[in-house]
Amino acid sequence: MTPTEASRLDTFIAERAAEQVAFLAELVKTPSDNPPGDCAAPAARAAELLEGLGFTVERHVVPQDKVKAAGMVSVTNLIVRHRFGDGPTVALNAHGDVVPPGEGWTQDPYGAAIVDGEMYGRGAAVSKSDFATYAFALDALKRSGLTLKGAVELHFTFDEEIGGEVGPGYLIAEKLTHPDYVISAGFSYAVVVAHNGCLHLEVEVKGKSAHAALPFTGVDALEAATGILAALYAYRDGLSTTVSKTEGIGSPQLTVGLISGGINTNVVPDRVTFRLDRRIVPEETPEAVEAEVRAVIAAAASAFPDAHVFVRRLLLARPLVPDAASLRISDLLRHNAKDVLGEEIPAKGVPLYTDARLYAEGGFPVVLYGAGPRTIEEANGHRADEKIRLTDLSAATRVIARTLADLLV
Repeated sequence: MTPTEASRLDTFIAERAAEQVAFLAELVKTPSDNPPGDCAAPAARAAELLEGLGFTVERHVVPQDKVKAAGMVSVTNLIVRHRFGDGPTVALNAHGDVVPPGEGWTQDPYGAAIVDGEMYGRGAAVSKSDFATYAFALDALKRSGLTLKGAVELHFTFDEEIGGEVGPGYLIAEKLTHPDYVISAGFSYAVVVAHNGCLHLEVEVKGKSAHAALPFTGVDALEAATGILAALYAYRDGLSTTVSKTEGIGSPQLTVGLISGGINTNVVPDRVTFRLDRRIVPEETPEAVEAEVRAVIAAAASAFPDAHVFVRRLLLARPLVPDAASLRISDLLRHNAKDVLGEEIPAKGVPLYTDARLYAEGGFPVVLYGAGPRTIEEANGHRADEKIRLTDLSAATRVIARTLADLLV
């Protein structure tokens, strides 16, 4: 786009800067913690705010059986569609569910307080900010009068924190969208073109309870679980020898994040369960990784033949890998971000996983970009005192608006 057109878009964005901040504040003030994942009310509030901007909002209520299977209480996904003319469709996806606040906040996690030009609150950075970024970028395009070809869709979903299957996964499975390009919520100045996949397994070890005075009459599920855990940790130590070629990814990781079991202090535990998270780098094949982890568990379990071990897959998220179309989006974003921010913006990978992988699995080119500082650590994403600089919110909106215009020529 020409400098004059870019300046015109900047002016329209600046005109509604205060409204954009107020829009984000209302989202932050509406709790959407996941778990428990009761996200119908925050979706309703977001829809009201979008309609206040003049958008027509589709409300897609996910059937309760699918919601329950995903471990949530309620999910309503939102789609806004605006067509400028014949041409490609660009979808922008951000998620409105958030991790619970946790301890250590110096500000109300639902207060949206603005201190020294930064808004504090759970979801202010990840990723309610991009509800505001994407909505006000589209608003500026609508009001700009630029001659554009194609359409923009806003996909505002509410299950990213538990995997995305009833958010973008549902929209794609139900054929509610078929975009040519996708930009998904970001969290730093960098354009993210690749990220890890992830395997979640639940391991259940069943033994036989017995009185602690006669432990040999039972089968100690915790003893067997401890043997399996030791094998998994030994396996984890070997993962450091594999390093992804993608900048920002690093090595595969394994974490046991949840464990439960036992009856009482004086009873041999008859059941122990734990859940593990295995991050999958782009060079790995998810199915092969799952087979590898299951083999480690089975080998360790064989040392405890009286215990019964069951392994259940909870999640298998594929890595995000760039292709020619996604790199085109990346190049446009980097060009526009350099112009707005005044510095070279890298394209890189990140070691987490996001909803973007669901679009990629559906065959839709996708990258991640949105409001954020230079690093997610600066924003305290998923930590106490999560925050977003309002200047970064404005800058990201300008970058997204310009990139949309470049894609819709």
